Amino acid sequence: MSSTAGTRSPEEPAEARQKPRRLTELLLLVVAVAIGVGANILVDPDQLGTGDPHILVSGLVLGIGALLLHLVVRLRATYADPYVLPIVVALNGLGIAMIHRIDLTTDQSAAQSQVLWTALAMTAAGLVLWFLKDHRVLRRITYISLVLSGLLLLLPLLPGLGVELNGARIWISVGGRTFQPGEVAKITLAVFFAGYLSTNRDLILLAGKKLGPVRLPRFRDMAPMFAAWLVAIGVLVFQRDLGSAILYFGLFLAMIYLATSRLSWIVIGLLLVAVGGFLASRVFGHVAARLDSWLNAFDPEVFNRAPGGSAQIVQGLFGLSSGGLFGQGLGQGRPDLVSYANSDMIITAFGEELGLIGLGAILMLFFLFVSRGFRAALGTRDAFGKLLAAGLSAVIVLQLFVVVGGVTRLIPLTGLTTPFMSAGGSSLLSNWIIAAIILAISHTARRPVVTGPATEADLAEVAAYEAALREAARRDEQERAERRERRRGAGRDAEERTDERTDDRTVERPAARPDTARQHAVPEDTGATEPIAAAGPGGRPVPEDGPDDDGTPTEAMSRLTDQDRRTPGGPRRTENGGAS
Repeated sequence: MSSTAGTRSPEEPAEARQKPRRLTELLLLVVAVAIGVGANILVDPDQLGTGDPHILVSGLVLGIGALLLHLVVRLRATYADPYVLPIVVALNGLGIAMIHRIDLTTDQSAAQSQVLWTALAMTAAGLVLWFLKDHRVLRRITYISLVLSGLLLLLPLLPGLGVELNGARIWISVGGRTFQPGEVAKITLAVFFAGYLSTNRDLILLAGKKLGPVRLPRFRDMAPMFAAWLVAIGVLVFQRDLGSAILYFGLFLAMIYLATSRLSWIVIGLLLVAVGGFLASRVFGHVAARLDSWLNAFDPEVFNRAPGGSAQIVQGLFGLSSGGLFGQGLGQGRPDLVSYANSDMIITAFGEELGLIGLGAILMLFFLFVSRGFRAALGTRDAFGKLLAAGLSAVIVLQLFVVVGGVTRLIPLTGLTTPFMSAGGSSLLSNWIIAAIILAISHTARRPVVTGPATEADLAEVAAYEAALREAARRDEQERAERRERRRGAGRDAEERTDERTDDRTVERPAARPDTARQHAVPEDTGATEPIAAAGPGGRPVPEDGPDDDGTPTEAMSRLTDQDRRTPGGPRRTENGGAS
């Protein structure tokens, strides 16, 4: 082989290694769709001969939706991460299969609704990818996102629109269907936090008093944290939703730690969580009941209490334990014994039928999805994109931690759903949008930097940019010159005012005649104490006292006035003693 065959410039190998890898994505999508459809068949193989259209419809939605999204990614986000989309399709397909499996034993139709929401969510993700060519445009709506988040969180509290289900008021009813605006609010909050922290990161890091090795942030910089804390408390109080409160406040803590790398923020946040949790457990009965069912889950009195008992938690734990290492097989367990098995407790259903190995594989898929999100955050060049990708990945981590921690009694059980898998259209829609934003950011991160000969358009763009820089520099110089001129004018006015004040002062002693004025020099080595003549108005030395200067102060002032008038170039005084 010739030694010159692979010779390239230093930039060329990096560009050659940076491949779109869309074929890899397409092959993984085929595997992901096969996993979803295969799981749907395994839950009840006998349904193939019954003419049930669910398997066909769900398979077509997953397959066609995945193919269309792949085409959108190929056209609009060519260098996007090739693993994100297949992972999401696989998780969504497994969720549809388990929801359908639970429907078979509970006579529900949640799987049909989930398939419809899957189609809508994939469409929304495709639209986001198509129109969001550059994720940095989201930075322009930083404070609009804050206002939108507040409106979304207030919607369930409006009479006639909000709906209370299972003690929580976090849904709105539109056209007979319920929707949870808080699921969309976690995206808008992430956009706001990313925009705010990327702009004010230096102030948060450098401002504030230093107490030992820890620099405490200023109160004005802590205001967003207190606002997030109050939002979380408000959700907990008015909407009675512990899971959303933990998610919103945890999102802010994660993003501010990612922005500053300061543990002091985490400590302050945990203290606020502890204070808020303690007060809520003392004031609100539903929080106290949730904590009691967590701490005393196996107490018979707590187990049989309705509502607010621990039967759901205990049944879920029994389901996980019966699954063992390998599980009982899809369609062979009894997840229907657990209330809300297709939404809040879907993790226990997977643990029972797929065992620890199957549940571990599902958690590994989530781990891969989050790691690819953080990889996109590391690769992108702008601070806003880094924080947004990391924050949206942290949302998935927090949501999964709260769900898995709740069903395993690590933390109190909340009402959050498992991303991409639980029954619920609003959760599925928001999580697909999160995946689309991460794909857009990963495209920016993995896209190669274009190098090579400049085109005419490039030269014109550079020339326009340099002209804009020169114009900005000229304006800055003009503004600086105007400020210097204003300062000089202010200085001259101050000197004139000083001269006027000096000339208006009454001379307490007579002045000497011009011919007797002397200036005594102090010898450098002798340390003589003879006074040096003081400077008078106009910078001339004040004459020494002479033997003939024994007149009144008025006569002395007259002589000084006459002397100034006779002095060529000396200042002329007005009748009131002011210089002119």
